[in-house]
Parts: sequence; structure tokens; C-alpha cells
Amino acid sequence: MGVVVRFDYTAWLAMFPEFTATVNPTQAASYFQIATSVHRNDGGGPVNDPATQSNLLNYLTGHIAALFSAPAPGQQPSTLVGRVASATQGSVSVQAAYSNNVSEQMAWFIQTKYGALYWTATAPFRTMRYAPNRNPGVVSSRPFGGPRGFGV
Repeated sequence: MGVVVRFDYTAWLAMFPEFTATVNPTQAASYFQIATSVHRNDGGGPVNDPATQSNLLNYLTGHIAALFSAPAPGQQPSTLVGRVASATQGSVSVQAAYSNNVSEQMAWFIQTKYGALYWTATAPFRTMRYAPNRNPGVVSSRPFGGPRGFGV
């Protein structure tokens, strides 16, 4: 049904060169592993094209890198959760909104431009799929394809 792809640090950096100075290959591989816990990469997901699967996981890896890595060498990662809702300069004030008329799931993704890209690109895979029961006399205990559902 789905496909499995391997993480390619060089291709990921070509997509997102802004991480060159702040995310090393080991960190990026770890972020990719985290991404696979959000987006299935075990061959059972709904994405059948390897290029699409790779792009989606790269977007998600970028999102996780943006959330957890430092913005520049020598700096600490941000502890801000949510998107910046408002900011002032005099006496420095920042307000973050985790959810503003969006679902909680969407709110997590739209914290970064990479997550927003992932959210938008996965729209076709977040729709209901009807799978008719091939054995009308048998009731399935896993109607959505297993313990992880459709996986996106």
C-alpha cells in the first residue's frame, strides 16, 4: 500500500539550507525518526509515491528541527509554544497563541512554515476512505487497517 524511504541529509539540506549551521547529520536523523512517529514510513501508510513520501517526511523533519534546534550556533532553542500572535518592541512583549480557530492538530503543525507546508501537502491523505467489508458475515476488530489507522 504505502512506501518506505530513507533519510538523506544532503537532500534535506538542499531543501532547507537554513539548517546547515545548526543541525548536524545525527540530529537531523533523530528528527527524521521523530517525524516517522507522526507520519508512517513503514509501508502501511496512504502515500504510494517515494518522492512524495520523501518530501512529506523532509517537511516534517524541518518542522521538528525548527521546533527543537537552536536558531543560530551558540544560541538556545526557543521555548515558545505556538505561533506568535502579537509582538511589541518597547519593553519587549511577545504573545503566542497555540490555537486560533483551528484544530489542535493543525495548530501544532502551523507553528512553523515547514509544518504548515506539511499540513497543506498532506490534505489529500487526511480524508476518509471507505473500505467495504469483503466478508459481510465477519465483523473486523480493526476496521481502519490496524492499530495505527491510516497513519497521517
